[in-house]
Amino acid sequence: MKIWVNGGLRTADEAQVSVFDHGLTVGDGVFETLKTVQGRPFALTRHLDRLARSARGLGLPEPDLDEVRAACAAVLEASPMPLGRLRITYTGGVAPLGSDRGEPDSSLVVALGEAHPSAASTAVITVPWVRNERGALAGLKTTSYGENVVALARAHEHGASEALFANTVGRLCEGTGTNVFVVVDGELHTPPLASGCLAGITRALTVEWAGARESDLPMDVLKSAEEVFVTSSLRDVQAVHRVDGRDLGKAPGPVTAKALRIFQERAAADSDPA
Repeated sequence: MKIWVNGGLRTADEAQVSVFDHGLTVGDGVFETLKTVQGRPFALTRHLDRLARSARGLGLPEPDLDEVRAACAAVLEASPMPLGRLRITYTGGVAPLGSDRGEPDSSLVVALGEAHPSAASTAVITVPWVRNERGALAGLKTTSYGENVVALARAHEHGASEALFANTVGRLCEGTGTNVFVVVDGELHTPPLASGCLAGITRALTVEWAGARESDLPMDVLKSAEEVFVTSSLRDVQAVHRVDGRDLGKAPGPVTAKALRIFQERAAADSDPA
């Protein structure tokens, strides 16, 4: 396996970043995760646009997106696989030990790992911790993922694959690595970006292609929704058959099944949708 590190391909044993990299010491970095199918990344342009937005939001130097594209292509060519998880990580680079940044010296790492198809449906739980929709990192895809690690571990302890958060005012927000959709009275809804959720690539395409409404939703909607599903770059559209202890019955339901079918058809027709 070859990994791109700061300008070139390295073997896994040779791939190194400094122990003083700000992404390692304080989580001062941003990242993207893409699905790849037969060596082709899905929605690369949208992911790179979000990488740049997240970097700007964090105050990092603007990434060279041409270099990132070249790095992705090199890694994919070096490690062919049927279904992959492509990870782009861009950090503040070497800096003092502390929150202060050093001289602009960003790091770029691109790595590829094998992925597996998601199950047709999954179980999720809700957690007592909240997303801060007014925080400095709200809406940014940063490497500061400690909250997600804790919440996902809680989900696994309860036999679920994802944990869902409310925001500070008790509105439905997102999962640790997913966006969430609900069906109420036959209509498809998802929390708006103002809730503090990440502007997911699969979320945006599902809203556009399946006609979902962005709605401010109470957390209690999960107790009555007819259907629930989550979206992410690797899950695509994944039905939820249980929320906490509530069994939603046969999943996917009709609205979820339609959204999944539309997503699969549109994604197959265009691997880099504008």
